[in-house]
Amino acid sequence: MARISLELVPRDREALLADLQLASTKYQEINSINIPDLLKYEMRSWESCEYIKQYYKHSIPHIRAIDFKLDQIMSLVIDIKKYDIQEILVIAGDPPQDMGRKVYPTTSEDMIRKLKQEVPKLKVYAGLDPYRDSLRQECERVKRKIAAGADGFFTQPFFDLRFMEIFAEILADVTVFWGIAPVTSEKSLNYWETKNNVVFPQDFQPTLEWNIDFAKRVLDFMDKNEENVYLMPIRMNLELYLNKIFR
Repeated sequence: MARISLELVPRDREALLADLQLASTKYQEINSINIPDLLKYEMRSWESCEYIKQYYKHSIPHIRAIDFKLDQIMSLVIDIKKYDIQEILVIAGDPPQDMGRKVYPTTSEDMIRKLKQEVPKLKVYAGLDPYRDSLRQECERVKRKIAAGADGFFTQPFFDLRFMEIFAEILADVTVFWGIAPVTSEKSLNYWETKNNVVFPQDFQPTLEWNIDFAKRVLDFMDKNEENVYLMPIRMNLELYLNKIFR
């Protein structure tokens, strides 16, 4: 397997450092950290790279394109250089719940193109959502993002290995980090079905056991095919989840 990334939420400095300490000391299989940019927390994703680099060589902050006006991104460019960020993930971003927060009509393609112009050596990933629309529509989005300068993709989590294999065939020559996220409650199941249009396989069960088994099967598939993967343990005890996957 090329790389295993762990997605950590930067709730605050102390919590982030505790998670980094745990992951780096107990799970040598993990070699990258990716960080979402969540507006409800004070720490921005790219600022967290200051702490990640104490533990990991590879840090991949997420940025939301709609938070930036294209001709006013120099502060972000300065921070990218300040924190020695080598890789970044650009997503479109959902409108904030706080309607007083300013957003812009910047698309992920716009932001990818601009970042590649300003920081040519920066590796820029784009988002891929297998459940958003039809397979053809998502593949067209992939082509547009590659044309804009995307170096690879981070997928939304998959829950069906057969579906993942179809995308893996289509994207055989593209760098991809394949997402895995545990869904262990009816509330979480309903969220993924209604908000993210996920169609779960017939054998799916919202239990830790099913999700651990699925994660191991995905890691097996990725290892055999030398693919990258990222783990997204939402609302899950990090040590419990990683212990069951890697031990």
